Amino acid sequence: MAKAASKAPAKTAKKTNTAPKKTTTKPYQQIEEACTSVLSKLQELELDYQLQSEINWCLGSYRNDGNPVGLYMMAERALAIFKAEHAAKRKGITATMIKDIEKVLKER
Repeated sequence: MAKAASKAPAKTAKKTNTAPKKTTTKPYQQIEEACTSVLSKLQELELDYQLQSEINWCLGSYRNDGNPVGLYMMAERALAIFKAEHAAKRKGITATMIKDIEKVLKER
């Protein structure tokens, strides 16, 4: 009782890639994005106006000359401030935000 082969073409399912695409980033794009988010968080919480202006200056400098050294220094200073504020239970500063900044600093 074997089945006879049918002459109708077999239906093929379309392959869809459901895995997220990996985005390639420029070597220092992560520190630029991190400093931009740090700056917005500092502005939102009204913390350390001097650091805000220095981060803003370093972002402009980086965009002009491509040298990220100042961004790394500012991220380290912001990290110390965020850790102190997180220890003081300040709203708006999360542990994941601190970990993200630490991750970017480690990938130098």
